[in-house]
Amino acid sequence: MSRRLEPYREILGLAAPIAGIQFAQVALTSTDLLMMGLIGIDAIAAGGLALLLYNQLRTMGVGTVTGLGNLIAGAVGRGEKRTGTSSPDEATRDEVRNLLRAAMLLATIVGVAAGTALIAFGWALPWFGQPPEVVAIARPVMLALAPGLLPMLWLNVLRQFAVGMRRAGSLLGVTIASIAVNAALNATFIYGWIGLPQLGVAGIGISTTFVQLWSFVVYLRIVRRDPILRDLLALDGWKADRATVMTIARLGGPIALTYGSEAAITSIATMLVGTFGAAALAASNVVNQLAYIVYQLNIGLSQGASILVSRTAGRGRHEEIAALARRTFIISFGAMTLIGLAYVLAPQAILRPFLGENGDAAVSDTARVLLWFAIAHQFLKGSQNLCIGLLRGLGNTRSGLTSTFIGYWLIGIPAMAACGRGLDWGAPGVWFGLCIGFGATALLLVWRFGRDLRSVPQTRYEQAVRAPAAAA
Repeated sequence: MSRRLEPYREILGLAAPIAGIQFAQVALTSTDLLMMGLIGIDAIAAGGLALLLYNQLRTMGVGTVTGLGNLIAGAVGRGEKRTGTSSPDEATRDEVRNLLRAAMLLATIVGVAAGTALIAFGWALPWFGQPPEVVAIARPVMLALAPGLLPMLWLNVLRQFAVGMRRAGSLLGVTIASIAVNAALNATFIYGWIGLPQLGVAGIGISTTFVQLWSFVVYLRIVRRDPILRDLLALDGWKADRATVMTIARLGGPIALTYGSEAAITSIATMLVGTFGAAALAASNVVNQLAYIVYQLNIGLSQGASILVSRTAGRGRHEEIAALARRTFIISFGAMTLIGLAYVLAPQAILRPFLGENGDAAVSDTARVLLWFAIAHQFLKGSQNLCIGLLRGLGNTRSGLTSTFIGYWLIGIPAMAACGRGLDWGAPGVWFGLCIGFGATALLLVWRFGRDLRSVPQTRYEQAVRAPAAAA
């Protein structure tokens, strides 16, 4: 039994630290939403919208540096094949340092651009039919959240570096501490404790930005204490090689656009739900946040499996990839089933932390209905993300972009509009259309991964890495 479980432990051992950082990030926005609930329904509606757009840009920014982990894992795998040992040789060390420098520079550029875009989105909200009272609350929150995108991306570069080296470490303590610090700062800025002005919902955005910076500093200390990682740590992005930056950007560009499409369809769904009123928007924001929390499990599994695929391919063991993919899906579907049962058996207990003991009846009723769609949402969206990670391990980052374009923009968004507005099903109709889009995308990606696995003896990943080296 122990031998049969060992491959699952390998996946979980790599996925758990990744999910830990993801949960640390989501814990911030979840705590924010909980604190908004103490202010009122308008705060949940407007603040939740601001957090959704923030998460969209955060997700896209993370996508630009996600390929770093695969590049590092591939470099390590080739080094092991070259030397026959697990210790990195000097060529591997130089390659890893160059990759890390380039990723830090890219993250800085993207972070500044994303923060600017978030502020601009705040001024564009009226163009998307959002009520004036929602816009008035959301704008200052988005302005306060914008600077936090920079340390958040630096943190993700360090995460990909550590994961690529298979030394991500435990972040449970950081995760728990970040929740507590964020909650304390939220209350301080909202209510004006210790002599500070009362900033209301905007204070929640400020506290989140402070905690993003704190989380980066803490994780940097963890990396510097690791005897292997500290020797490879190179944060001097200004010394980055341009060709290496472009290599990461070429690999990360399609990932960012894929993640962006994924976040965009949820943002569009939220704005469409918002046209049905503040109560519908508040209910959708709460259920979306629950689904987003659960989704981090699949992100961890996706990135962990992706790193293992790149390392396995780098060592020339392509025959092991199918079994790795199967085990990843088994872990994911097992977890999604347990969570879905919790939604069915105890919906009030699930929603109570966000809506309170005696929350608005209209919001509670709508949220209970949307929980059923959240179950399908978690299976379908999780499946597509696992496939995107597996394909990335094979070096294919473009198929995810193509599949999401078809599944989201050609199928999902029209389905949301047709079911929500055309059939007049309201918020549940929008979520039904959202699930249709995720389901179509998942089917396309499962088919593509099976095709790539059968037909690519040398992975696209290896080709992508070697092409710049050959040109140089």
